[in-house]
Amino acid sequence: MERAARKAGTRLRRDFGEVEHLQVSRKGPGDFVSKADQHAERTIYDELLQARPDWGFVMEEGGTIEGDPTKPRWIVDPLDGTTNFLHGIPHFAISIAVQEPLLDGSGWGEVIAGIVYQPITDESFWAEKSRGAWLHDRRLRVSARRHLDEALIGTGIPFSNRGDAQQWMRIYQELGPRVAGIRRNGAAALDLAWVAAGRFDGFWETDLAIWDSAAGCLLVREAGGFVSDFRGRSNAICAESVLAANDGLHAKLLKLLAGANKAS
Repeated sequence: MERAARKAGTRLRRDFGEVEHLQVSRKGPGDFVSKADQHAERTIYDELLQARPDWGFVMEEGGTIEGDPTKPRWIVDPLDGTTNFLHGIPHFAISIAVQEPLLDGSGWGEVIAGIVYQPITDESFWAEKSRGAWLHDRRLRVSARRHLDEALIGTGIPFSNRGDAQQWMRIYQELGPRVAGIRRNGAAALDLAWVAAGRFDGFWETDLAIWDSAAGCLLVREAGGFVSDFRGRSNAICAESVLAANDGLHAKLLKLLAGANKAS
């Protein structure tokens, strides 16, 4: 996974250097960025296919490619934080995860390995089930903060034309006055990696896809944190709504989310 991420990351770094020049062009950088996204995904796909030719794929751009149903599959987001990339903001990542099939063949179970790689800072956050979470060779632990007024919380803001925008506003109104700060960085996979690393004390977002959260949620869990949906349910694979935090803050944040949802 790291070899594939680093190879794709080299190309993304080079392409990112071109984005600033494209900002002033009449056509704009949109088409260029979509091609950068596709090139990165193709690089990752080729590398992983060579390593595990019988495994399937779930990819943001390429969709689902079936493999041997008794073998794991790859979950790939080649460029999480596309809007940041598009605007020349150096905060984006590659996310790759491994998901096991259920033993009875009825579907897919737990994520057992994952990596979130930030090409600009050359930070490689990775985790394996029961082996912990790591930044390169340094063990990661979620923060030890227990009080909301000391907590820095990450989030993702939904588009205003979506139904969950109003829900987000209610949650923000509940959390905002009670925490030290709320940050919207624009890359969910990195936000979750930052929770695992103790940079954020918690994170919430709705409307996530499996490739946004699969690796990041494993990182948080392996770093000693808790991940659930907004009802407190911990799923084998992250749900569309994600709440992640350390054990001391998760219950407090969950209670505030519940209060915000009741207000609706």
